[in-house]
Amino acid sequence: MTAIEIARKLDQLGQVQEACRAYGVAIHELDGRDPAAQMEAAVYIFQNNGDYRVSFTCFRDLYNQGRFREECLDFLTTAFYEPNRKALKTRYEKNCKLLTKYPYLFRKDFLPFEELPVRFYPFDEKGFVPYYVSEERFGEYQNFDHPKVTRNFFKNLDAPILAADVYSQYELEYLCDNVRKSEFAGKENHIYLHYTDWAQFCARLQCLNLRPLLKDEKFVFLIGDEVSAYPIDFKERYGIDYSLCPVKPFGIREINKLIWHTQLSTHNGGDFFNEIFDDHPNLLALTSVMFHSIEEMVEDWRKNIGQAKSSKEAAKELIKSNDLSPRVVRELLRLQDPTDKDIFVAFYLGNKKISAPLDPNSRIAPAIFFQPHFYNIVYSLHSNPKGKAILSSDQYDKTTSSPVFRGFKYIKTFTPMRRFTTSHGATVKYMYNSALEKEAEKEQARKEGKKTEQTTHVVADAVSQRVLNRSFMIDWQDRLYQDCVLVRFEDGKLNPKATFTALAAFLDIPYTESMTYCSENGVKDIDHEGNVIGFDTATVYRTYDEFVNDAERKYIEYCLRDAYACYGYDFRWYDGQPMTAEQLDELTEGFTTIDHYMRETWRNIYRQAKISLNNEQVSEETEREMQERMLENQVKAFHENRKNNSRILMQGLYFVNRNNQPLHMMPQLELDPALLEQPLYR
Repeated sequence: MTAIEIARKLDQLGQVQEACRAYGVAIHELDGRDPAAQMEAAVYIFQNNGDYRVSFTCFRDLYNQGRFREECLDFLTTAFYEPNRKALKTRYEKNCKLLTKYPYLFRKDFLPFEELPVRFYPFDEKGFVPYYVSEERFGEYQNFDHPKVTRNFFKNLDAPILAADVYSQYELEYLCDNVRKSEFAGKENHIYLHYTDWAQFCARLQCLNLRPLLKDEKFVFLIGDEVSAYPIDFKERYGIDYSLCPVKPFGIREINKLIWHTQLSTHNGGDFFNEIFDDHPNLLALTSVMFHSIEEMVEDWRKNIGQAKSSKEAAKELIKSNDLSPRVVRELLRLQDPTDKDIFVAFYLGNKKISAPLDPNSRIAPAIFFQPHFYNIVYSLHSNPKGKAILSSDQYDKTTSSPVFRGFKYIKTFTPMRRFTTSHGATVKYMYNSALEKEAEKEQARKEGKKTEQTTHVVADAVSQRVLNRSFMIDWQDRLYQDCVLVRFEDGKLNPKATFTALAAFLDIPYTESMTYCSENGVKDIDHEGNVIGFDTATVYRTYDEFVNDAERKYIEYCLRDAYACYGYDFRWYDGQPMTAEQLDELTEGFTTIDHYMRETWRNIYRQAKISLNNEQVSEETEREMQERMLENQVKAFHENRKNNSRILMQGLYFVNRNNQPLHMMPQLELDPALLEQPLYR
């Protein structure tokens, strides 16, 4: 039976809710092939309190296709537009009233509400579907508050900002909150908004809230040919000479934008990206910092402020212990109920090294550039009640629930990615060398008669961690990933101009000279042991053959085959053919390289175990045998875990969030072909 037949049968049986769901499936299944059946389904869902959005979308599509136009328009207008018409008209008239009094809008002949060229039909609590009256056509869904900045407003800061046809409430607020007042900047610094069509501008006033945007009079509205007046000479036209205003230092609550440099996994080239953004005149940038240390810093500062007998005492302690700017500390202490975000910003802004590169005369407030670092990013895999795969990570949860992050209104997120097999090899090398260094330190401490830590560094099952780490898949319902992009490490090395020009545009910052070299705290090309310097491409081609074998590489490529296809990496070990469970098991049995390093480092843990039998210490030989047996059981457990993961990953690379909604691939940064210096890395 088809979905429409099942829906009709369920309706006959009186199972209305089930029938609504089946009719929804039928609309999707029919895909425009039977308009009458689609209309039947949409009407049934609408009349029986099903998901109204399904009906709305179907009515809209049928109308645009020229099917049942009168009926569809009547349904949509009666059910969605008319109940909200009064609210739309009221908002329009309020905005018109505000703009009538606004000094920097030079046209005041607002259209009567009934003559507006666009009607906005509320679709859900967040957005509308526009109806273009003269064209008799519905457009695509629009959310004026969608938290995404879609253009490079701040590409050139030599002159005041000029932007055309900005209709997003979020972007208008973004401009208002990040462009400094002319009085603060000590120069003419208004935001010039050019609207090419007066009627279209008027129509959007139904959906915008201009009141919070107009109070500081930062905006100048230019309609049509009025753009020729850009930029206005305020001294000549209004007698206002902003150059007489002293430049005001950046304030804590002027800083509202966070650039989140995410840690996809270990050894993805994050330090390289940090060195690119270091020394930028519009960023408060710090090299990667452990996330827990930021949490501890915020908590310590809060305690210091709360326990001090006076603000003077608190300021003295903060300045002394953190070498901070007294001005910033005093400002923090004057704030009423400072938030975690306020303390976090004060730490960056008050730190003399971090704030040193800032351009004090900039037209915009600086953004915080933040890479919260973890020792490792570990994901676990389990199934929800519907049998769909869910990935979870403590590190991810800590980040996304942090009040520091949640305090920023504007968040741009970018994630570096490196070829998975290369990144994996580098990770195993790091784990192993760290374990050796830790054991050497403990041995030296024992020789010197010092007390040693009981903790031991080990090589984890990095292959399993690698294939389960799907940080490149985003929860599109998560606020922190509404405005994000993925950038390949290899592109940054091989095509730096194209990569960082595009990345600067996405992040909405100027592409400056500071992004053409690598530095740390302003010092160029620092030589860190084990790392190459600057744009040296050696790390692109390293294979780490001592730390990863071909079976491990093939398994990684197979398990991450969707990511390889999405992000433009060619397979080098996996042939692209389907694999059976037996083939995967055979591959995992060949993980001799990772198993070697795991055994060697885990052995140090088990050799710390003291074994007794009947409360008596066993012989050294027996103890060693039992320790080895325990070690092999641990390795066996790793092997079983790999097989279980393989079975889940074979079922299809389909993952959902906690709301059972599919995860999406993070969009990849697009490079301008004209700026490529070398062919794209494959």
